Amino acid sequence: MRFSERLYEKVKPIWKQTHEYPFVKGMGEGTLEQEKFRFYMVQDYVYLIDYAKLFALGAVKATDVQTMGKFAALLHSTINEEMELHRQYAKRFLITPEELETAEPAPTTLAYTHYMLHVSQNGTLAELVAALLPCMWSYWEIGKELSTQPGAAHELYSEWIHMYSSAEFGELATWCIDLMDQLAEGKSEAELNKLEEIFINTTRFEYLFWDMAYEKAMWPVHV
Repeated sequence: MRFSERLYEKVKPIWKQTHEYPFVKGMGEGTLEQEKFRFYMVQDYVYLIDYAKLFALGAVKATDVQTMGKFAALLHSTINEEMELHRQYAKRFLITPEELETAEPAPTTLAYTHYMLHVSQNGTLAELVAALLPCMWSYWEIGKELSTQPGAAHELYSEWIHMYSSAEFGELATWCIDLMDQLAEGKSEAELNKLEEIFINTTRFEYLFWDMAYEKAMWPVHV
């Protein structure tokens, strides 16, 4: 069994709950409240700023030029394509570039990105990939599922669904999955368990991120 298959089996229950979560189902059905999606897009933009740093760290930790180049391409794609989609959505919601760039991270956003950066800065390349993979892989899975639903033609949600269900995004996700398998080769069971723990933790954070967006959950106490 490939290590990625082992990871997939471990997180299937979480992914099932994610696909059934009201936010994700609402996008697919085209019934999600626009204010919830607005909140999500702002927080996801904040998230992507730190997520892009993982690709920069991947290029630093890579031991061959080809892998360095791929991480550099992922960094470019995230900043100039994925985040551009968010900037275009922001215009529809009358969110200024300044507001988007200075948005305060919600507690879940802060915890999620700080966990990934902590793992990636202090761990191995394999640990870095285990931390970043759930986001890319789960979005591809969600995008593919929603691409056959009414939301794929929705004026607001169609672009999001088309991006994450696209062959181009799928190729990026597949590359990261294959890299995870390569980096796991020859590792001890203790090392594999550590990678699995990281992968499961960030998968849990993915679920919490959808929940945060649906509830529009910021800090419970304002200062």
